Amino acid sequence: MSRQLWLILLAGIGVLGSACNSSTPEPASADIPTTGLRLTIVRTATDLFLQRFNLTMKVTGQGGCSTTTELFPDTGYAGRRNVYLAAKGMVYVVGQYDARVIDSRDCRTTLSEFRHLDHNVVFLGSFDQNDERRWVYFSAAQRPELPFEKR
Repeated sequence: MSRQLWLILLAGIGVLGSACNSSTPEPASADIPTTGLRLTIVRTATDLFLQRFNLTMKVTGQGGCSTTTELFPDTGYAGRRNVYLAAKGMVYVVGQYDARVIDSRDCRTTLSEFRHLDHNVVFLGSFDQNDERRWVYFSAAQRPELPFEKR
């Protein structure tokens, strides 16, 4: 095999490899100081080439409580989750297609309809992918709230 053909083949493999998703779970965490909660959302690829991910949220509280919840999967650039502080120590984790309400007293997590969420909330940040397509948490100080598309 000629050296030039070998280099072209290696370059092609490099491009293909960079387009692949890793099946290694990517955790991102956020501490919510006013509630004593720590939220971790783990993103795991379900397809090597397409933007498809399972999302699992773990909530841990100061009193030792913890829960784990499967979130609506990211089926194509819809994985972002905005985090809000609501009244009475409630925390909302809101995605394009689902909303979770977390009670900071016992870490209880429930699925809620969007219309039942309080609108007087404080935006805390977002779980989302960065420019390098890595799963991270952006605090409100790092990035402003991004609204979801209405469907």
